[in-house]
Amino acid sequence: MGRIDKAFSELRREGKKGFIPFITAGDPDLETTGELLIELSGSTVIELGVPFSDPMADGPVIQRSSERALKNDVSLRQIIELVRTVRKNIETPIILFSYFNPFLQFGLKRLAAEAKAAGVDGVLVTDLSPEEAGEFDTELRANELDMIFLVAPTSTDERLKLVADRARGFIYAVSRAGVTGVRTSVSDEAEKLVSRMRNFSSLPIAVGFGISNAEQVKDVHRYADAVVIGSAIVAEIERLQGATPNIGKFVKNLLD
Repeated sequence: MGRIDKAFSELRREGKKGFIPFITAGDPDLETTGELLIELSGSTVIELGVPFSDPMADGPVIQRSSERALKNDVSLRQIIELVRTVRKNIETPIILFSYFNPFLQFGLKRLAAEAKAAGVDGVLVTDLSPEEAGEFDTELRANELDMIFLVAPTSTDERLKLVADRARGFIYAVSRAGVTGVRTSVSDEAEKLVSRMRNFSSLPIAVGFGISNAEQVKDVHRYADAVVIGSAIVAEIERLQGATPNIGKFVKNLLD
């Protein structure tokens, strides 16, 4: 059983719900990212964003974080090495979250092998559909890495079935159509989507996109197994220029 499965199994045994933060690697710098990974090590899973120059699914907050990281010349190789270093101190599952192009340029076979050796637990590719993921999925499976898929309120039942057949670790349910970013409320469509997905899969389901306060977290925890928070955390990192302990306090307040 991998780290992601263990994390969600423990939550189920304890009757708890999960928390998955997203941060961009290299924002504001790689050293701070390493500190943040340790600060956030009490999370269920950590999504570690690989910066990309054309993040079409992301809103302005995460776009800016990618721009800052790319100005630091942060590379995928450096990110994998960062995970290797941090893995000496934490057991929290870490997934690489990005677009397909950076992974393809690195080499899918090479990425899967090196990510596994460094202690990465899975990969989420925002712009890779399950229909087109076969080659990458084969390499990930060979290295016992989970491929996380996105589903959205607009996903058909046929797409949900396909994701259920191919996903491992957990399923990421997007709360609404559009790009990432803080919202004042979570769409009712998110709860409907989770209910639909449960007809096809017993994997844990995490809900993200637009969740930014404790009230929204509690609402999502009513019906989902975990909540994903990205833009709100990245905005706080931007505001505080890292300030690792204060980011930890910010996250704690979201979960209280």
